[in-house]
Amino acid sequence: MDLKLSGRAALITGGSRGIGFGVARSLAAEGCNLHLASRTAADLEAARDKLLAAHKVEVTIHAGDLAQGETVKRLGQACRSVDILVNNAGAIPQGTLVGLDEKDWRASWDLKLFGFIGLAREIYPAMCERRRGVILNIIGGAGERPSSGYIAGGMANAALMAFSRALGVEGPNFGVRVIGLNPSATATERGVMRWRNQAQKDLGDPERWRELTKGFPFGRPASVEEIADVVTFLCSDRASYVTGTVISVDGGNSARTPR
Repeated sequence: MDLKLSGRAALITGGSRGIGFGVARSLAAEGCNLHLASRTAADLEAARDKLLAAHKVEVTIHAGDLAQGETVKRLGQACRSVDILVNNAGAIPQGTLVGLDEKDWRASWDLKLFGFIGLAREIYPAMCERRRGVILNIIGGAGERPSSGYIAGGMANAALMAFSRALGVEGPNFGVRVIGLNPSATATERGVMRWRNQAQKDLGDPERWRELTKGFPFGRPASVEEIADVVTFLCSDRASYVTGTVISVDGGNSARTPR
């Protein structure tokens, strides 16, 4: 299936590793030129080199802390001409209402919640002027199934789900689509390292980490490619009537009930 993405340009935040890099690789395979943003220049350079070795596309990197409003604004202004914005950067720590430090709570929201909003504020108006564009927010299932032990993450994700729906309902008036995507637990480098550490602690062998994921749908976490390929499809014209919605790619986990 031709996704008709060749020659288009996409900005991916958190694009040097994990799901963000998986999305970059998937979009590059379709001929999409890329802007990658994350905090660490060395990671971005490594990601760029891998992509250029495999695909004949343009890759521009932007190093900076997207928890800082001015950095977000500069990045948005530099990338106002992109056809696709994939908001992905951000991680919110576990913690209860009183157990999570206020400083950490605010810092994580500055990156994920306000970082997503800030980039959209810069790029969405330019897309509306051109009457073309897609914004896809990679969020997380805790917005659908909040818990007291991950209260800051659930609240931020719920807000971003509402943000995606609200903007995505308006977008068609200007030829723009906005979509949210909630991935399942995913076997990123960081995720696997966490499971390996837990397996070492609980089972005495980090190589047994897959045993800790057997409770997930299909007995395993999602792969990066499974998430990235859905993102790429949703960003393409093949999904041209999809907007104002949040799609879960979680093996049905959000609908599961405790046994």
